Amino acid sequence: MNLFGRVIMAFMPITPKAFIRFISRRYVAGPELEDALRVMREMSSENTSFTVDVLGEDISTLEGTQPFIEEYNRLIEAISQSDLNAHVSLKPTAFGLDIDYGYALKALSDIVRKANESQIYVRLDMEDSTHTESTLKIMEDLYSEGHLNVGVVLQGRLLRTNDDLLRIAETMGKHADVRICKGIYLEPSEIAYTSYSDIVNATSDAVETALDLGMYVGIASHDHPVINAALQNLQSRGIMPEKPDPRKPAPVVKPGKGGGYEFQFLLGVRGDVRRRLASNGHLTRVYLPYGKQWYEYSMRRLRENPGIAWHVAKSIIMPWTNRR
Repeated sequence: MNLFGRVIMAFMPITPKAFIRFISRRYVAGPELEDALRVMREMSSENTSFTVDVLGEDISTLEGTQPFIEEYNRLIEAISQSDLNAHVSLKPTAFGLDIDYGYALKALSDIVRKANESQIYVRLDMEDSTHTESTLKIMEDLYSEGHLNVGVVLQGRLLRTNDDLLRIAETMGKHADVRICKGIYLEPSEIAYTSYSDIVNATSDAVETALDLGMYVGIASHDHPVINAALQNLQSRGIMPEKPDPRKPAPVVKPGKGGGYEFQFLLGVRGDVRRRLASNGHLTRVYLPYGKQWYEYSMRRLRENPGIAWHVAKSIIMPWTNRR
C-alpha cells in the first residue's frame, strides 16, 4: 500500500490541479466559508454535528497569522448566527506557535473567548511530534486563564499518549476533553508504534484510558477495530446514548456535545458507518475543512503519509467501500 502511495506521489507534480480538486472536493468543503456552511446544511439531515477547520500551511511571520485570525472570527460569527451544531478546530502553528509563544497564546485566547460567547467549543489540532509538548502547554495555559471550552487532540500511535492523558486529567479534571485518533504523521519507532495492529491497539487503549480517567472523549477513527472496541468499552461502563454518564465524577459536558463521548469522522470518509452510529443514538461529528489553500492541504496530507493515496484511489475505484 505504501509503495502504491509513493508511486502516485511521484506523479503528483505533473497531475493537473483540476484533477486534484476533483478528488479533494469529497474531503474538503470548498475554498470559501459559504461552501462550509452549505455542506453543513446539506448534511444536517443526517443527524450529525460538525467541527470546522480553516485550511492553511505553515507560516513564517506573525503577519501570516492575520488571515487565520480574521477567518476564524468570521467562522465563529457565522456559526453563532446559524442553527448548526458546529464547533471549530484549529492548528496552533497557524497562530504563531513556532514563532512567538506569547503572541500565539494571546491570539488563541481571543479566539477561544469569542467562541465561548456563542457556546462554541474550540479543539486544538495536534500536529507532528515536534509540536506535541508546545500544543499541550498552550492548552494548559488557556485553561489556566479560565477558558473551559478548549480541548486537544492526542495521537494513539505516540508512545507518550497515556502519560499525556494522565497529565491532562490532572490539569483539567472534570473539564478534560480529548479527541483521540491514530495520527496521520509517520513518526520514528523510537517514539511511536509503527505497525497497523500496534497503532490500532494503542489507539483503542488510549480511548479506554480516557474513559476511565473521566474525560469527555472524541473517538476519531474510521477503523472498525477501534470503533468496535470503543463501543464495547462504552457499554461495559454503562456509558450509553440518552442516558446519564455513570462515571463519578462525570465530565462537564459542553453545549452541543454528547453524554461523555462522541464518534468523529473526516468529511467524505465512512459516511455509512457514521450514519449507522447516529441511527443508534450516538452523537457523531464530521471534521469539515475548507479554505483557499485546499490544494496545499491535499498535497501536504499525501506527503505526510503516502498511504493515504491508496485510500483515495480505492474510494474512486471502489466507491461502495467508502460512502460519503
